[in-house]
Amino acid sequence: MSNNGINTLVSLTVNPDAILGMNKYHVDEQNAHIELIENADLEEFLKLVRACPAALYRVAESGAKSFDHAGCLECGTCRILCADTIIKKWELPQAGMGVEFRYG
Repeated sequence: MSNNGINTLVSLTVNPDAILGMNKYHVDEQNAHIELIENADLEEFLKLVRACPAALYRVAESGAKSFDHAGCLECGTCRILCADTIIKKWELPQAGMGVEFRYG
């Protein structure tokens, strides 16, 4: 890369898991703030696998889909991408619940 004639090399070595692990999560086990429809379409689900910054949507080698709202960053990406297809419910967590950011 060149910046005003000066050659620079930028190397980012960020471990998202380490940074996300610094957050504190107050999980409401009785009231999930995100729910998916039963038998969600694989193509729609794969959108969320690719887009979720917390990597909460996963597909195992066997093809089994899994989702866990417990590590949610409450960004709304899944709501924006799939609210009309496989997201049955998306709301902010109850008061006192959800993510508490501790980095940045």
